[in-house]
Amino acid sequence: RVLGDAGRVLDLGCGTGEHSRFLASRGFDVTGIDSSPSMLAKACDTPVPPNLRFVPGDIAEIERLTEGEYDGALCVGNTLPHLEDDGLRRLARGLRARLRRGAPLLVQTLNYERILGRGLRSLPLSFRDAGAEGGEVVFLRLMTPLPDGHVVFTPVTLRYRTDAEPAVEVASSHNLRLRAWRRPELEVVLREAGFERMDVFGTVADVPYVPLESTDLVVVAR
Repeated sequence: RVLGDAGRVLDLGCGTGEHSRFLASRGFDVTGIDSSPSMLAKACDTPVPPNLRFVPGDIAEIERLTEGEYDGALCVGNTLPHLEDDGLRRLARGLRARLRRGAPLLVQTLNYERILGRGLRSLPLSFRDAGAEGGEVVFLRLMTPLPDGHVVFTPVTLRYRTDAEPAVEVASSHNLRLRAWRRPELEVVLREAGFERMDVFGTVADVPYVPLESTDLVVVAR
């Protein structure tokens, strides 16, 4: 609904391309951008429709990576915290140059006001079937706040089997240093870049934003 019915759309931090492909299936002309070669390889492992293209690069360089005007942009899935202050400012300025006047920018990220304000150290566990390997794959996401406005985010993939010893094995784990962007900081950067109207929600389902309760921060800027 935010993006309208058709037009040219940017998917910023597109990852493996699920959102890009969905929008393309709805008739949008989509450009997905991501800095991860492995993610883009997965995005392209099935035929890419003619109204979709994937571009490798840093989303902060959006003005250099793209041409012409766009009718909307989205940046979802906690992509934004990978940008430091200068990177977010360059992204915002680049989007202001590339989006036609009045076009929406949809941003969704974790609500770090809630995470930091309530001292949360993890996100809910998620499970999926491990298939032929047996058992389940468990996704554990840990967070450690830092005094400089960042968090150390530690995604852990576990293999869980009730018929094995040990029952739980660590399949992968690594640390990411993320910028814990909060609503006031994000709004300042967007206004500096020329975005004049901002609507804020607690989820993509048009739910009101409550700083210490909402799990997500969703901003629609124009």
